[in-house]
Amino acid sequence: MDSTFDTTLVRIGIPGIALALSALFVAATWRTGEGLDPAARRRRTVLAAAGVTIWLAAQAAAALSGVLGRFDVRPPPMVIWFASMIAMTLALAWSSFGRRFADKLPFVALIGFQAFRLPLELVMHRAAAAGIMPNVMTFTGYNFDIVTGATALPLALLAWRRPLPRRLVLLWNATGQLLLIVVAAVAFAASPVFRAFGDDQLNVWVTQFPYVWIAVMVAAALFGHVVTLRKLLATSRAKAPALTATAAS
Repeated sequence: MDSTFDTTLVRIGIPGIALALSALFVAATWRTGEGLDPAARRRRTVLAAAGVTIWLAAQAAAALSGVLGRFDVRPPPMVIWFASMIAMTLALAWSSFGRRFADKLPFVALIGFQAFRLPLELVMHRAAAAGIMPNVMTFTGYNFDIVTGATALPLALLAWRRPLPRRLVLLWNATGQLLLIVVAAVAFAASPVFRAFGDDQLNVWVTQFPYVWIAVMVAAALFGHVVTLRKLLATSRAKAPALTATAAS
């Protein structure tokens, strides 16, 4: 495939998926605000939209200024940026905000949402082909996260049609979270800090705009896994016999 086409696809695909996920997050915030006072629901949604916008802008500014690409300082800004993003995502997912997502969204939505990882992995594969990112971060290297994306939609459709055993969802969710950790570890190992795969497989593309927005995908996947786990724990405490597509708690 023509490298120019690949480059264009990646330059559109990465920010496109990031912006779509951001919009979906705001929409889900509104959806999970059901039952709240109308003013509180609007305020909650506006704050979510403002927070996402500020986060996207901050990442873009850090990348365009060259700050994220500074690997000559210790600790590298990329490490601080990534660690803070993970901490922020975990805190949000385990907060009362995340609990409303777990309470109000059905399993079919929480599982099906992770299907975005399939097109993301396909775009990343083309990014490697165009020489934008290292091959070790694709499914032809050490990134098998495409399995989560490829299985999310079929499992969600199955959940929509009939009850699912809790252990099946738990296994799928844990596997997806493990694969996410693996690709994050590969990304760090391939960074200029460690150079684990050699100088021809350096991961610097995530410090550049618009590719820096791939952090949105990582945060979305992690947030989704934690919220799904919280829902699993809640249904376990309630001693529900099975997970249905329409169960809201």
